[in-house]
Amino acid sequence: MASLRFDFDAYPYLTADLPGIEGSIRVRPADFQVFEVPAYAPAGEGEHLFLRVEKEGLTTRRVVELIAQRLGVEEGQIGVAGLKDKHALAQQYLSLPARFEPRLKLLEDLPGVRILGWARHPHKLRLGHLAGNRFRILIRGAREPGRVEAVLRQLAERGVPNYYGPQRFGLGGQNPEKGYALVTGQKLHLSPWLRKFLVSSLQSLLFNDWLALRLRLGLFDRVVEGDVAKKHDTGGEFWVEEPERESQRALRFEISATGPLYGRKYREARGEARALEDQVLRRYGLERAHFVARRGDRRPIRVPLADWAVEAGPEGVWVSFFLPRGAYATAVLREVMKRNPELEEGWAEV
Repeated sequence: MASLRFDFDAYPYLTADLPGIEGSIRVRPADFQVFEVPAYAPAGEGEHLFLRVEKEGLTTRRVVELIAQRLGVEEGQIGVAGLKDKHALAQQYLSLPARFEPRLKLLEDLPGVRILGWARHPHKLRLGHLAGNRFRILIRGAREPGRVEAVLRQLAERGVPNYYGPQRFGLGGQNPEKGYALVTGQKLHLSPWLRKFLVSSLQSLLFNDWLALRLRLGLFDRVVEGDVAKKHDTGGEFWVEEPERESQRALRFEISATGPLYGRKYREARGEARALEDQVLRRYGLERAHFVARRGDRRPIRVPLADWAVEAGPEGVWVSFFLPRGAYATAVLREVMKRNPELEEGWAEV
């Protein structure tokens, strides 16, 4: 059976023909800046309060804990749209019951956290309630911005490989091994949240392997018979019955193939596309039936890269871009640097 440990360096690059750039990231948290883009603006009235928060050197989960302790609110009443990296300077939105608005002054001296503003809204924030994230990242020591521009230009034309990043897999990339133990019936005494996260890590590894297989076969911006394709303009999905015609749409970046996050309720691929998915499962001795405890979903093989820019500075090269929700900046940086940019950091959220 193939190794279940995540190894980003084992995956192929879309821009393998373009040289990488030397340098380091995350030397300081402010080198890695993330700005959450909300899916909608707060209405200005309602029973919940949306906070725009800036954090540095803290996970989103830790910020929620600190706010809950300081205000005396239950953690479950605090909503978040996305989870942001600890080793970053990040701005994001949280929500809490509006009745706590008079106590917000208690957050003024919260270590590592600044409240930048707030407004009312009728509903609590939920995970996924964001359009995406804008990134501004310093590659320290880099001196060849032209190389970065060449890579980003190709990614903008063909799409960013939608790999899950190292954050998903834990220290040493070991989370999928624990997820495998859970789906194959081994007994581990873990909380429901952690069990769900570990199985999700295994699903993510299988997706990454599927994406890598498609890249190696030249099927990154093509579709085959039986693929579940996604329309980029509407988000709709459909089965591919005429691959030659639909591949022309894929080349124009109108549609993309989607890969499986196995579960009991998701649109399953057919024919040739299903055979590729089965090939990945067989590497680990797994079947779709092992994932019946999860709902399942599909994830696009690529995402668009928008609003990108490159700026040379005295400390290195700044790279800026926008990615839709669920996409990882690491997938862009590894193409630029031609290595796993987090490898030397040895960090993970969980």
